[in-house]
Amino acid sequence: MSRRGVSGDSALWVWRHPRPQGAAGRCIGRTDLPVDPRRAKRLAHRIRQEARQLGLPRIVLTSPLRRCADVGRWLRRWGWQHRIDAALLEMDFGAWDGQRWATLPQPAVDAWCDEFLTHRPGGGESLQTLFERVAAWQPPAAAQVLVGHAGWMLTRRWLAEGRPPPRHAADWPAPPTYGVRWSMPMRIER
Repeated sequence: MSRRGVSGDSALWVWRHPRPQGAAGRCIGRTDLPVDPRRAKRLAHRIRQEARQLGLPRIVLTSPLRRCADVGRWLRRWGWQHRIDAALLEMDFGAWDGQRWATLPQPAVDAWCDEFLTHRPGGGESLQTLFERVAAWQPPAAAQVLVGHAGWMLTRRWLAEGRPPPRHAADWPAPPTYGVRWSMPMRIER
């Protein structure tokens, strides 16, 4: 299901983290880049306002990476429960993580694109493994608000739509905008 098809108690409300500092032109998965504290605070404020309007519990789940967790820390300062969940981490790009895309060996990038679902870029996590991790994740009771990463969000949406994982890099959608909110089903049918 997409943003349009989910509402009420059956929904997860997922905001993409603010733009991290130093990410431009780099392969960023598990690299723990900081975000401007003002951007983290602004997104936390927006989440707080929208959650109030939607009547959501004051519980936020984030990955342990600062670009998500810093938003959760602001919400915690304002009386929310902040829970860190490693299952919400972005895809692991192994030795590629943090490197400039332009410096990665083109044959290695081509190999990933050729075997997009099963190849482990930089020796990290395959897209298939990311799909399995996201499909296995279930939100804890009462938690409906998440601050997440683009790869996790795209994967969750893909699964919610009931589509088989993409086999070709060209099929993978563009990342959502920083700070955007998506609603998704709480449970994924497997």
